[in-house]
Amino acid sequence: MDRQEVRKKKKKKRRFRFIAFPIMIIALLALGYGGYLTYKLVNASNKATETLKRGDKSDLRNAGVDPSKDNFSVLIAGIDDSQHRKGAKGFVGNRTDALILATFNRDKKEVKMLSIPRDSYVDIEGHGQDKITHAHAFGGINLTVGTVENLLNVPVDYYVRLNFDAFLQIVDTLGGVDVNVKKKIVEQDSKDHAGAIKLEPGQQRLNAEQALAYARTRHADSDVDRGDRQKQIIEAIIKESTQLKSVPKYGKLIENVGDNLTTNFSFGNMIALLKYAKSIENIESLRLEGDDTRINNIYYYKLKPQSVEKVSNELKQELGYKGNDTNNQTSNTNNNGSTNNNGTSAGNTNNQ
Repeated sequence: MDRQEVRKKKKKKRRFRFIAFPIMIIALLALGYGGYLTYKLVNASNKATETLKRGDKSDLRNAGVDPSKDNFSVLIAGIDDSQHRKGAKGFVGNRTDALILATFNRDKKEVKMLSIPRDSYVDIEGHGQDKITHAHAFGGINLTVGTVENLLNVPVDYYVRLNFDAFLQIVDTLGGVDVNVKKKIVEQDSKDHAGAIKLEPGQQRLNAEQALAYARTRHADSDVDRGDRQKQIIEAIIKESTQLKSVPKYGKLIENVGDNLTTNFSFGNMIALLKYAKSIENIESLRLEGDDTRINNIYYYKLKPQSVEKVSNELKQELGYKGNDTNNQTSNTNNNGSTNNNGTSAGNTNNQ
């Protein structure tokens, strides 16, 4: 194996980190700092565990999956739970600010990752067609998981719901992170003070408010670029947290993440995922194509049916999932537009 191939594999492994960041960070920190922190990790994971109403397995599965030996999927949802945003614009809950579906294939040692645009115009059960970001506002993580499954006809085995306040607390505990800012940013802070954050291009140390603003701004560029900036911040946090000077801060970091994360992963699942991360050799990013549109003067991202079908098939293949083999469904959804067992169209955006 030549040096270029070695560098490529190392780069791919580094890229994997951000996908499982919310889980890996607490596991990595605790395992590296002794029994006391492991004890704190167990407590944090117990506090963070929140099962879905459906139970331990997806309705699209015959049986649950074990991340220590099976292919599986994880939906990562970034939420803004700031008190002053609760109930905004008539919503009961908070909207998702980031939504990423990752599939893990053990035999291929690879991950496929799909970032779902927050303004995607989709069917939301009980609420008609709306932006996918509103699913969480209408029905929390349960409706969000169901909406993603309905859109792609792909089982969502696990979820990680991360409050963006965690980023503020983590970066603050670390004393800031080093980031190469790509372009000038003028953005509000976490309290909605307009223009409070001003960043110039270049390598620099960002404090908590600056890091969050850099990751979340929607005005500087596209949603694709926004996703890249979020990856930058997560990678910077991981790099900073693994430095020797951060060791005394591990206890506080575990508390910060534990207080701002919910998941249906068990403690054992978290450790299995951490071990799995070391074997990853390839990561592929997928994209849902669509068109900008306005309905009743409201902006939406209208997904292209052929793109949804293509991505759905890729994710199914990665999971080794064959929908027609599931016995717990009376009628499977497929990409020809048939209906699933709750009667809604899935894997199909012809009406979107």
